[in-house]
Amino acid sequence: MKILAIDTSGLVASVAILDGDSILSEYMVNYKKTHSETLMPMIAEIIRMTETDKASFDAIAIAGGPGSFTGLRIGSATAKGIAQMYDLPIISVPTVDALAYNIWATDSLVVPIMDARRNQTYTGIYEYSEDGEMRVLMEQCAISVEELVEKLNSMDRSVIFLGDGVVRFKELIDETLKVAHKYAPAHHSRQRAGAVAVLGAKYYEQGKYTTAEEHEPEYLRKSQAEREREERNA
Repeated sequence: MKILAIDTSGLVASVAILDGDSILSEYMVNYKKTHSETLMPMIAEIIRMTETDKASFDAIAIAGGPGSFTGLRIGSATAKGIAQMYDLPIISVPTVDALAYNIWATDSLVVPIMDARRNQTYTGIYEYSEDGEMRVLMEQCAISVEELVEKLNSMDRSVIFLGDGVVRFKELIDETLKVAHKYAPAHHSRQRAGAVAVLGAKYYEQGKYTTAEEHEPEYLRKSQAEREREERNA
């Protein structure tokens, strides 16, 4: 199975091509560029470098949210356009699940934290079974870091944190989290389309995919503009 994967849910733009059990190409940019500037050139480049026929894709996997509202919309529009052109299904992979999949086969809990602003984080709690399968212990959600720390203290297990929220919340976590914890190194700590692709293949086998027309990002909460408008109206 050949999958084109896209992740524009955060500051990182990442695209990849998965062919069977092999990632043929993965391209990531995390430097002063908007997704509208980078995404299509990145897709074109990995297709060119791997000499891939666009019509040979079986599906498109995308980080479906939560994350940056603008980033999610750009990724979704791009995926929908390509899917409609080539009549492909779209596999929407929960952003936090894909981020957690950067860490594999550990005895610790895996906890991605994305900066959701307003002192909140997009997060979830994951573990791995003995056979290496990822289990979701707390589904992705938007909560305060204090709530997350309280939950993790009650679980009394070591934790690996990753994600762009580490930069903002590390000091608070170190001060309040009582269980042993550590932080993933840079090459495992940001969104990667390769993880979206591999999880997407698993979801496809389970029948978890939609048409381009049906696909919509999962924002988990209202945009900042919507919240500010409601506050003004109130």
